[in-house]
Amino acid sequence: MLASEDHLTRNSYYLATAATDLHFDPLEGSGSCDVCIVGGGFAGLSAAIDLRRAGLEVVVLEAMQVGWGASGRNGGQALAGLACDMSLVQRQLGKEAARAIWNMTVEAVELIHDRRREFAIDCQWQDGFIAAAIGPRKARDLHNWVEELERDYGYEGMRLIDGASVRQWIDTARYQALAFDPRGGHLHPLRYTQGLARAAAGLGARIHEHSRALRLERGATPTVHTQRGQLRCRHVLLAGNVYLEDLAPQLSKRIMPVGTFIAASAPLGADRARALIPSRAAVCDTQFVLDYFRLSADDRMLFGGRVSYSTVAPVRLAPAMRRRMLGVFPQLNDVPIDYSWGGYVDITMNRAPDFGRLDPNIYYLQGFSGHGLALSGLSGRLAAEAISATAARFDLFARMPHREFPGGQALRTPALILAMAWYRLRDLLG
Repeated sequence: MLASEDHLTRNSYYLATAATDLHFDPLEGSGSCDVCIVGGGFAGLSAAIDLRRAGLEVVVLEAMQVGWGASGRNGGQALAGLACDMSLVQRQLGKEAARAIWNMTVEAVELIHDRRREFAIDCQWQDGFIAAAIGPRKARDLHNWVEELERDYGYEGMRLIDGASVRQWIDTARYQALAFDPRGGHLHPLRYTQGLARAAAGLGARIHEHSRALRLERGATPTVHTQRGQLRCRHVLLAGNVYLEDLAPQLSKRIMPVGTFIAASAPLGADRARALIPSRAAVCDTQFVLDYFRLSADDRMLFGGRVSYSTVAPVRLAPAMRRRMLGVFPQLNDVPIDYSWGGYVDITMNRAPDFGRLDPNIYYLQGFSGHGLALSGLSGRLAAEAISATAARFDLFARMPHREFPGGQALRTPALILAMAWYRLRDLLG
């Protein structure tokens, strides 16, 4: 468990408003399966669903509870694209491959709709996503981005909003231009994760909570060891991101755990909430160190932002998040914060997702870099395809090169802090 993690989970709005009757027994004794999945979040559970449909015997090992990690604590915003700019993918893989990857990120959002409809998952889905630009340079970049998506990737239907019209969409003076995407949206991430778990279990996947994978024996028949049991399997899928710890040290060198935090206000009432964001769309600004926010189903403001590179949470998280919220919506000065929580996302050096294999029968999914709500679910499908049928789509992502963070465990955090300070300065100057 990362530093301060227990503190970050206790006061979660999602935890307070999700199911409490979902429990799976720990792994006990020795067993076997076709595929052992390490991690009970979006990626692992999505893979479990598709692997069961392919007729494979599947076991999911979750160190804590289903959705305990980033899948159950994130900002809830579902949108196409990657955390990195698509121009990076074009430079690395070429235009045709970049277009294919973009299309898969669109498919990732559609997969959420397919899952929630098929399995009747009550995850409080709301249509609409808004990218918000601060200042004239960011506004120009936003216009260019929308044009690029339509021209190079065939992604149509986004709406550019600027001038006096901005305040008709978000009641704040902070933004100069917006881009509205009707295909994006937001949901209750823990409810969605729990729905995936019920779906996977209903299809015959065995899920074990409180079953941290402590050791992985590699070979023709890998064995995964927990505190009270072990599993022999034909394939392993590592989908634990920053929580794999020492299970696969070569993977942890390529990602950095970065804390990100969210607060939920007291209920605003329907009229006041509607006045702030009439469309009820999710909003994320285009700063490198960004703010993101949305209205919950019960008309609270869920406001996220601020990051920590030391894996230590702010001591007074609620007041810190309230100040950020008031920086966008000063008219909420009379509204208290009811919940504040956070978690860790896995950032790669280039902010591109990192999918691949440690061995021919050991797959991994990591590096979503804060942009993984939709993509992580699709990544599970791609891994399932690679294990059960064809690896073409998985291998397209796996072709993206990744480097380890410089300086090892001792120096990578100070190096990242310096880099983030530079990006913050760029945001301020923009």
